[in-house]
Amino acid sequence: MRARKSALLLLVGLLAACSGTTGQAPSSTGRTSITVLAASSLKAALNAAAAAYQETHPGVAIMLSFDASSALRTKIEQGAPADVFASADVTNAQKLVDDGFAIGPAQPFAGNRLAIVVPRDNPGRIDSPADLAKPGVRLIAAGASVPISAYADQLVTELGHQAGYPVDFAKEVAANVASREDNVAAVLAKVALGEGDAGIVYRTDALGSSSVQQVPLPAGVNVAVTYAAVVVKASTQADAARAFLAWLSGTEGQTLLAGFGFVAP
Repeated sequence: MRARKSALLLLVGLLAACSGTTGQAPSSTGRTSITVLAASSLKAALNAAAAAYQETHPGVAIMLSFDASSALRTKIEQGAPADVFASADVTNAQKLVDDGFAIGPAQPFAGNRLAIVVPRDNPGRIDSPADLAKPGVRLIAAGASVPISAYADQLVTELGHQAGYPVDFAKEVAANVASREDNVAAVLAKVALGEGDAGIVYRTDALGSSSVQQVPLPAGVNVAVTYAAVVVKASTQADAARAFLAWLSGTEGQTLLAGFGFVAP
């Protein structure tokens, strides 16, 4: 009896070993689960995209997590589980490729523009971008490593070249930074709550909030923003991850992103 029991246990073990796979492992619900780490400015759009994709691909479950692109890149470098990284720039995505953490090249999938936002009641009386340099203005910004900061610096530099703007416009704007937040979503939230007089965010963020208003930019002045994504090299669902990115870059995905204000990359 003991010999039969041992043989049975050995057979069960062998069957379990044969059923193992290093490919796309289904979740406990029988669906392939892919984890997407994405820039905070993509939250509304990717939540909608995940829902739409899962509706037409019932065998796939998409798990989403949002933060600043730079923070998410660091998490992946430190071993955080992820299948897809969707960044608000090309730089962070390509760095993962260059350092061996992702499969390249970085794939652009969306574009955006910038917007200067103020609280709905505009207590700082910011009527034009030039007013960002006024003494006493409380400007909410993001941390230096967050992509929006590099884009915002480009915008401020362009504005400083406009006729009628102070010679030291960029320097005066920098002096008005009252706080630096972890990501662009936090910048928008703080401005919406009236905890600052103005902030520079993505145009899609401004369009998605009823608590802020935009300050018009001079004609021809703006900065092109490119979002790029990569499949994480450690992913065990690489095929499913590639399929989702292909869908996001295709007609259906692009139409959905356009509904949230994004443009072609």
